[in-house]
Amino acid sequence: MRKRANGKKGNPRTATVRLLLLGATVLTVALLVFASMIGGRFGVVHQLTLDVVSPLQKAVSKAFGGFSDFSRDYIDLWSVRAENKRLRLLVDKYMNELGDYREAYRTYLHLQNLLEFKEKQEFKLLSARVIGKDPAYWFQTVLVDRGKADDIEQGMVVLTPQGVVGQVIHVSEHYAKVLLANAPSSAIDAMVQKSRARGILKGAGEKGFVLNYVLKKTDVAEGDQIVTAGIGGVFAAGIPLGTVSAVREKERGMFLEIEVQPAVDFQKLEYVFIDPTDRQKILREMNLTVE
Repeated sequence: MRKRANGKKGNPRTATVRLLLLGATVLTVALLVFASMIGGRFGVVHQLTLDVVSPLQKAVSKAFGGFSDFSRDYIDLWSVRAENKRLRLLVDKYMNELGDYREAYRTYLHLQNLLEFKEKQEFKLLSARVIGKDPAYWFQTVLVDRGKADDIEQGMVVLTPQGVVGQVIHVSEHYAKVLLANAPSSAIDAMVQKSRARGILKGAGEKGFVLNYVLKKTDVAEGDQIVTAGIGGVFAAGIPLGTVSAVREKERGMFLEIEVQPAVDFQKLEYVFIDPTDRQKILREMNLTVE
C-alpha cells in the first residue's frame, strides 16, 4: 500500500491570490523605481506612472495596514487573555486566603466564648477536645482527650456555654467517653424555668428531648426554657437544657407530652468543659443537704 504524503496540498485559489499579490507588489515597486528615475523630465510619462501606481500603492497600503491592525488586535487579545488568567489566579488565591481568615476568626470567637464561660464559673472547669464520635446511633457518645491522668472520673458533668452536653461514663488514662444528654438512655432531672414545674428529661436522639411527668394543669408553652432542677447533686440547678418546641395533651393519663429542642447542637461539638467538682463532698463539707 502507498503511504500518504506527510504534507497537505495547498488550495489552488489561495496560491493564485498569492501570485497576484506578489505580481502586483513587484509591479508597484518597479513603477515606483521607474518614476523616481525619470523624475520630472517626462511629464506625461510621469503622470501616467502616477495614475497607474497610486491605486496599486493605495491597495497595497490598505492591505498591509489591515494586516497590521489585525496583528496588533491579535497580540492585544492574547495579552488580555494572559492578564485575565493571571487575575483569575490571584482571585482564587485571595478567596482561599479569605476563607482561611474567616475560619480563623470564627475559631477565635468560639474560643473567646469558651474562655469567658470558663472564667464565669464558680468551680474550676477542665477543657477537653472532642476527638471522636461513636458510629453506633443508639449509643450517642463522644470521645474526649482527657482521662484519669487529668483526674477525670466516671459520672462527671460535661458542659458547653450553651448548656448540658452529658456525663462521663467511661475513663481511661488519657481519654474519656461521654454519654450525650440526648441519648435514649439518658435521663436528667429538669424543670420549666418559668413555672418551676419539675419533670424528667429523656433523650430522644435526633428528635432532641422529651420532658416526662409534667402534670396537665401545669403552665407550660412553646418557647419556655427547660433547665436542670439541681436534684441529686449531679447537675447544679439552672443549667440550660433546651426550649419547649411542642406541648400536647394525651387523651388518657394525667401528664402532658412535651418535646424539647436541645440548647446544645450535638452535631457540632468541638470543645467541651468537664466539671471535676465532687459536689456531694462539697455540700457535705458545707453541712448542706442535697435534695
